[in-house]
Amino acid sequence: MRTTKDRIRHTIGFELLGLVIFTPLASLVFGFELHLMGVLAVAGSLIATVWNYLYNLLFDHAMLRWRGDVRKTTLIRVFHALLFEGGLLLLFLPMIAWYLGISLWDAFVMDIAMAAFYLVYAFFYNLAYDRIFPIPNPTAQGS
Repeated sequence: MRTTKDRIRHTIGFELLGLVIFTPLASLVFGFELHLMGVLAVAGSLIATVWNYLYNLLFDHAMLRWRGDVRKTTLIRVFHALLFEGGLLLLFLPMIAWYLGISLWDAFVMDIAMAAFYLVYAFFYNLAYDRIFPIPNPTAQGS
């Protein structure tokens, strides 16, 4: 299992590298100035980080109340992921529309594109992270 220090390194690395990659790419794809996309990306990163913490805390409490257990089946994991993304979309969508002065539909399309980017990015980031910082072998720690 990963240590708290390792989890913090993982989270900070994920967010910083994601911002470095996403901001210029989004500026190019959506046609907004780099600084506008940068502010939006940082705000999105902060919202996603806070939402992740709160959502998982609330979800675990709900699981305990309804099931008496926080272990997730595959179906619950799918529901958990979809509900997380839906909540994040609802939190971030109005801000995108307001900040960029675009319609809710355009903000929705942009938000879906951002979610797709981060889905792919998360897969490759975590793959690379696990290779660069492998999880310690629990049997080797006791030796």
